[in-house]
Amino acid sequence: MLTVLVASSKGGCGKSTLVTQLASHWSQQGKRTAIVDADRQGSSYRWAGLRPDNVPGVLGLEGGRKALQKLPDDTERVLIDTAAGSGERELEPFVEQADVLLVPVLPSSFDLHATLGFLAGLRELGRIKRGKLPVALVGNRLKPWTHASQDALARLAEQAPFPVVAQLRDSQAYVLLTALGKGIFDYHSEQVRNQQQDWLPLLRWIKRQR
Repeated sequence: MLTVLVASSKGGCGKSTLVTQLASHWSQQGKRTAIVDADRQGSSYRWAGLRPDNVPGVLGLEGGRKALQKLPDDTERVLIDTAAGSGERELEPFVEQADVLLVPVLPSSFDLHATLGFLAGLRELGRIKRGKLPVALVGNRLKPWTHASQDALARLAEQAPFPVVAQLRDSQAYVLLTALGKGIFDYHSEQVRNQQQDWLPLLRWIKRQR
């Protein structure tokens, strides 16, 4: 079983986007996929419940560490969506269970400042400090043609203690599909395939960590 933990100190940075899109990818790959939603907003949990009959299902569970104990034995992929503002103490039980940790980052000075402080705290957690839990950053809602996005990525590469492994462009497709319980991997149009390409570096990175 592969367990992916998604966390950030900032709300609205795209944690649930990462969780739901990865869930749609792995479910379409035929993997028995589950989401554990530890965020009180319950966005990922609701998304799993909205999955229509014409796409592979994703099990949604609410709650914290105890929800992990309710996973079926045949589960192959687990995504943990944590609450915004979770500190090291709140994350540590999940860190002990995870195989990789992903941190989404928005290209704004406020988000970068908050994220760099959050990453400094993560470095002190036992498994991460010992190099036992791979951590990666994901640039989210980027506009690659703008100086703001380019500067944000350059600053992350220079100052962050973990690598930026993927760059996701800003797109309304995620908002529209989430409302339907779907992800971009549930479609096969040319337009959506272009956006799927953004996720390939992240998927390759996760695969290498195993």
